Amino acid sequence: MTLSERWWKPPPAYLCSPALGRLGERGTQEAVPQAKARKEAKGREVARRRIPRTACDCLFVVQERKSQSKSLDIPQETTPSVDQGPAAQHHLGAWVSRVRAEDRKKRSLAGLAPGLVAESKTEVGEGSRSDCDTPDMVREWVSDQNPVRTDDESGCQSSGQPGGLDSKTKDAKNSLKFVTLLVALIPEFLFLGAGVQLQDNGYDGLLVAINPQVSEDQNLIANIKEMITEASFYLFNATKRRVFFRNIKILIPATWKANNYSKVKQELYEKANVIVTDWYGVHGDDPYTLQYRGCGKEGKYIHFTSNFLVNDDLTAGYGPRGRVFVHEWAHLRWGVFDEYNDEKPFYINGQNQIKVTRCSSDITGIFVCEKGPCPQENCIISKLFKEGCMFIYNSTQNATASIMFMQSLSSVVEFCNARTHNQEAPNLQNQMCSLRSAWDVIADSADFNHSCPMNETEFPPPPMFSLIQAGDKVVCLVLDVSSKMAEADRLLRLQQAAEFYLMQIVEIHTFVGIISFNSKGEIRAQLHQINSDDDRKLLVSHLPMTVSAEAETSICSGLKKGFEVIRKKFSTDGSEIVLLTDGEDNTISSCFNEVKQSGAVIHTVALGPSAAKELEELSKMTGGLQTYASDQAQNNGLIDAFGALSSGNGAVSQRAIQLESRGLTLQNNQWMNGTVLVDSTVGNDTLFLITWTTQHPQILLHDPSGKKQDGFVVDTNTKMAYLQIPGTAKVGTWSYSLQASSQTLTLTVTSRASSATLPPITVTSKMNKDTGKFPSPMAVYAKIHQGSSPILRATVTAVIESVNGKTVTLELLDNGAGADATKDDGIYSRYFTAYDTNGRYSVKVWALGGINAAGQRVTPQQNGAMYMPGWIENGEIKWNPPRPEISKNDLQGNQVCFSRTSSGGSFVASGVPQAPIPDLFPPCQITDLKAKIHGDKFINLTWTAPGDDYDHGRAHKYIIRISTSILDLRDKFNESLQVNTSDLFPKEANSKEVFVFTPENIPFENGTDLFIAVQAVDKSNLKSEISNIVGVSLFIPPEAPPEIPTPSPPCPDINVNSTIPGLHILKIMWKWLGELQLSVALG
Repeated sequence: MTLSERWWKPPPAYLCSPALGRLGERGTQEAVPQAKARKEAKGREVARRRIPRTACDCLFVVQERKSQSKSLDIPQETTPSVDQGPAAQHHLGAWVSRVRAEDRKKRSLAGLAPGLVAESKTEVGEGSRSDCDTPDMVREWVSDQNPVRTDDESGCQSSGQPGGLDSKTKDAKNSLKFVTLLVALIPEFLFLGAGVQLQDNGYDGLLVAINPQVSEDQNLIANIKEMITEASFYLFNATKRRVFFRNIKILIPATWKANNYSKVKQELYEKANVIVTDWYGVHGDDPYTLQYRGCGKEGKYIHFTSNFLVNDDLTAGYGPRGRVFVHEWAHLRWGVFDEYNDEKPFYINGQNQIKVTRCSSDITGIFVCEKGPCPQENCIISKLFKEGCMFIYNSTQNATASIMFMQSLSSVVEFCNARTHNQEAPNLQNQMCSLRSAWDVIADSADFNHSCPMNETEFPPPPMFSLIQAGDKVVCLVLDVSSKMAEADRLLRLQQAAEFYLMQIVEIHTFVGIISFNSKGEIRAQLHQINSDDDRKLLVSHLPMTVSAEAETSICSGLKKGFEVIRKKFSTDGSEIVLLTDGEDNTISSCFNEVKQSGAVIHTVALGPSAAKELEELSKMTGGLQTYASDQAQNNGLIDAFGALSSGNGAVSQRAIQLESRGLTLQNNQWMNGTVLVDSTVGNDTLFLITWTTQHPQILLHDPSGKKQDGFVVDTNTKMAYLQIPGTAKVGTWSYSLQASSQTLTLTVTSRASSATLPPITVTSKMNKDTGKFPSPMAVYAKIHQGSSPILRATVTAVIESVNGKTVTLELLDNGAGADATKDDGIYSRYFTAYDTNGRYSVKVWALGGINAAGQRVTPQQNGAMYMPGWIENGEIKWNPPRPEISKNDLQGNQVCFSRTSSGGSFVASGVPQAPIPDLFPPCQITDLKAKIHGDKFINLTWTAPGDDYDHGRAHKYIIRISTSILDLRDKFNESLQVNTSDLFPKEANSKEVFVFTPENIPFENGTDLFIAVQAVDKSNLKSEISNIVGVSLFIPPEAPPEIPTPSPPCPDINVNSTIPGLHILKIMWKWLGELQLSVALG
C-alpha cells in the first residue's frame, strides 16, 4: 500500500474522538451509528454531553463515569478501519475542499474573519453546545484577550467551531470586536519559533535540513515525507483537533546532485527545526531534541540520524516514525519533557510500594530478570537496579497516555493530563515543570492560547512538501560611507573587517558584489566569483577608501542598489546582504515590503551608538544575523561581527572557525602577550591577523616547536598584517608577542577543519531573545560540541558590552542550575542582569579547553523517544533487535585542549531607568534540590546556591518548608511548616549548599513521607520561585519472630528510587538480626 493510499483512508476507531483525552476524564465512550444517535439526541436535554462528528462517521456519547477505574470501551466494529478496502475510503481532498467552501460561505454570511466558523445550528440537544459559541464567551474573550479557560485546559470545551461564534448571534458590535481581536492576535500566533508559522490550525514553514556530510539517498527524502505525513494526523488527534503539519520544506545538501529542486530563499541549515546527520555521538540512533531552556520554552532542534530514518528494524523499539516525530515535536515546540527515566526506572510511592517510573500508571507489564520473567519481590530483593533486571511492558494496552512516555504503544494517542498524570514518578517532566502534566504545559502554550479546535466537519489535508537546495552562494556588501563614518576610525575599521571577510571568511566559489551608500547607493563592484586569492584581492581593491561629505544616510537606497547588482546575474532568492551602517535613518521602513519579497537574507552590523533604531528589523524579517560593534576598537567587535558571517548552509568543514579574538591599548612600548591553542580538529587555512591604529607594531609569533614564524603580509593603508600558515598548522600552543606605544592593537586567529570526516569543535553562542525589557533578565548560551557530542568542563566566558562601552564579564556554566536547564549537555549558560543603559548590547564568548576539559561521551540526560528492548505478547517476551552499540572508546572522556571565540550577536535593551538602577531582580529558582535521611531523624539537603540577582551575588536567606502533602507544599507553600534556618547563611551563587535538620512539629514516624522545598530571598526581600520538591520516606519493617538463625552472609545492599523527581535513591542496608537502617541518597 502506498503512502497516499494509507493517508486517504479514515483513521482507526480509537482515534475517532477529537477530544479523546478530555472525554475520557468524565466518562466512558460508546460508539453508535450516526443516524440513530441524532434521532435519540433530537429534542432531548443532554447535560454535560457532546456528540462530535468526525471523518470516522461515528459518534461518541459521553456517559457519566461510575468508577475512576473503569476502563475505556471503544468498540472497533462500528467504525471503518484502515484495512477494510476501497469501499471504506474517503477522497479526503475533495471532501476537505467542499467543507472549506461551505465554511467560506458561512463566514461570508456571518461577516467573520477567515478561520472563524459560524454554525447555523447544532445537531445535539439543547444541553450540548459549541465551546466558544455564545456572545457572553465572545465578550469575555475580547475583554481578557485570551481564550476562556475551561475543562479541556485550552480555552475551548470541545472541538466546536474555531472562534466559536454562533450564526444566530445578532450582536454586530460583539462580532466586530471579535474580528478586531483576531486581527490583533494574528502577528502573535503566526510567528512562533524559528520560521514556523501557525495559521488556521496548520503549521507552515517547518524546515527539515539534511547535513552536507550525509550521503545522497533518495529513500531518505521519501521516509522523511512519510514520517511527517503520519505525524500530522497523529498530532491532530493528540491535540484534540487543534494543530497539524501543512507545509514542510526539506533542505537538500548542496553536495547532492541537482534534481530540479527549488532554490533556497531564506532557509539556513543552522536555523532548521529538524536536522538529519550521520553524527551519532553519545546518543547513537536515538532521536532527541536539544532543549537548553526550561519548562514551556522552545528547544533548538530535533535530531535524527539517517540510519534511524532508513533502517526499518529500529521501528520495532521506537515505534512508528510519525509517532516518534510527535514526541520530539512536543519537546521542541512546547517545552515538555520525558516521562520515563532510564537512570531511575523504579521508585517508592506514598504508600511505600515499589512502582515503575511511567505515565500513566495504567500501563501494564511484568518484571524480567536475567533469566526471564520473575516475581516483583525477587527482582527487588536481588537485582533491582543492576543490569539484567527490567520491566517489560505488554504490547496490548488499554491506556491511552502518554506520548511523552511511550509513543510506541499502539493504544497511546494522547498526552498525560491532570487525570492521568503521575506526579510521583521521578522523571524530568515532574522535575522541570513543577509536577504539571504535559498537557497542562501544552495547553498554556501560545499555539493553544490563540486557537480553538477545527470545525468538526473539517479534517486536515496531507502535508505538502517542498524540496529546496542551495545554489551558488551570492553575497553583496552594502557599506555606509556617510560623513559620520569618519568618526572614531570607523572607516578604517570597516576596511579592516571587510578585507578580513573577503580574504578569509567568505567561502571559495562565492559570488561577491560591493555597494557603498550615503543618501544614495553606488555600485563599487559587480558580482565577481572567488576562485583564487587573486579574486579576493581584486574585490578588496574595490572597498571604499574615503567617506562622503554627506551626513545623510539612506539604507533603502543601499539595499535597492544591492538587489540591482544581484539581479544582473541571479535571482535575489537565497542571496545574502551584509549591511553595515552607523547612521540614523527614519525612512528604513519604506523598503520593508521590498525586503520581504526579495527572498534575500540580510545580516545587519550596527556600528557606533547612533545606527538606525529599526536596523535589526531587517535581519529579523529575513532570518539574518544581527550584530553590534561599539567604537571601542580594543574589543575587536567589528572583525568579530564579520567573522560570524560564515555560510549557514555549507559543510562545517569549510567554515572559518575563530580561535582567538583579542585587543588592547598599549602605552610606552608595552607588550601584548598570549597563546592560541590549535587542536587536532582544526588547522587548515589558519590565519593570524593583526590590526593597529597608528603605526606598525613589532610582531613575534612562534609555533608549538618554538620556531619563529615570519612572512607577515603588511598593508600600511588599512593598517593590518596577516600570516597564512601553509598546509595544516601544527597542533599545540602557539605564542605571540606584540609591542607598540600609544595605540590599539587587535589579534584575530581563524582556522578550518583539519579533515572533512572529523567534525571540528565548534562554539555557537546566542541570547535567549533579541530584545530585553528591564527588569526581565536576559540569558546567554554557548553550545560547545564536536559533531553531536558535548564538550564538558570547559572554561567559558561571555563579555557583554553596552552602547556606552561598558563591559560585563560572565562565567558561563553547564551545572544544571540557574539559567542552565540541563547539566553536562555541552550548553553553558548564565543570566545577564547588569543593564546600565538602553540601546544595543553586543555579546562575545571565549571558550577554553585545558586539562579539565573533555569530549565527554558519558550520556547526559537527553530529551528523546524511548527505545523498548522488547514486549510481552501472549505471555511471552518478544525481544526487539538491539540498538547499535556505541563504541566503548566513545564512552570515555578524552582530554581536549582547544580555544575558541564566538560572536553571540546583539540585543536591544529598553526600560532601563536612570542610575541608580533599583534592585528588581530576585534570586533564581533552585532546580537541583536533593535530600537524604541519616538514621531515623536527620534530613540532609543539598542544592546549588542561587544569587542575589538570579545567579549572581549572594542571596540573603533561605526559607525551607515541609509538608506531608506534595501538592499542598507546591500550591500552599507559604502555609506549610517552616524549618528553622537561623544557622544557615547563603553562599556565593553556584556554590554547593548543605543543610541538615531534624523535622519538628510534624509527625515523622514509620511510614511517613515528608516533602521539602526551598525558597531564596535577597536583601530587598525579593523571593525566588519555590524549588523543585524533594521527598524522603521513613520505613522500618516490623521485627520478625524470634528464631534461631542459620549462618548466612548479610543480604546485599538494595537501591530503590524514592517518590519525587530529581531524587532520590532509597538505600537500604539490611543487617542481620533484623536491624534496618534507611537513608535516601541522591545522585
